Amino acid sequence: MPRARDDRAREGYRRRMNLLLVRHGETPWNREGRYQGRTDVDLSADGEAQARALGARLAGLPIAIAICSPLRRTRATAQAILGERTVELETDEALIEISHGQWEGQLASDLEMSHAEMLGTWRSRPDRDVPAGPGAETLGDVEERAWPVLVRTIARLSGDETALIVAHDAVNRVLLCRVLGLPLTRVWTFRQSPAALNILSGSSIADLQVARLNDAEHVGPLLADVRHRAL
Repeated sequence: MPRARDDRAREGYRRRMNLLLVRHGETPWNREGRYQGRTDVDLSADGEAQARALGARLAGLPIAIAICSPLRRTRATAQAILGERTVELETDEALIEISHGQWEGQLASDLEMSHAEMLGTWRSRPDRDVPAGPGAETLGDVEERAWPVLVRTIARLSGDETALIVAHDAVNRVLLCRVLGLPLTRVWTFRQSPAALNILSGSSIADLQVARLNDAEHVGPLLADVRHRAL
């Protein structure tokens, strides 16, 4: 019996799947501190370089499944990571960034004046039902549509295969909160830098662990002040 248990334990260890959860590289609006949400903004030159650097870092790593948000900034980041790999890049609307409604295209510094109370609530006391701007989505809305993508992706993996998901700041934060068992009120307690790499590992969706969080070593040196602005 002990040997059978040991065999099962070794099999479970061998079957740990990995999911690379990546935020897109920097855009001009990120640098300006401008809310972009679902607005389809391209990567900046720096963002393209960040994506290429992450691609170089992950070169040689087999990727069985690759999925991204349909927005150009995530597709460009995913393509830079995949490089010459032949895996098909899938897009899923459920991974699109949170809608910021009327805030999209506006500078956070301007909103501090025009929507001070609502912006203050969003920044300091977010929750499942707090909208990310007038006419916007909530974090609960994002979780409801994005979590099933993670569940389906993990279900498609076998053995020790690896999947890549390239999404957005709010989407990644919501998924990571769910895996970590954190309430969405804690969504701002960790960072998601441009082109950040998060690694989730486990034998099933039920036992996923966060192996790496906001790893941006490919973007700058350890403890560097990586530029990061509002969503």
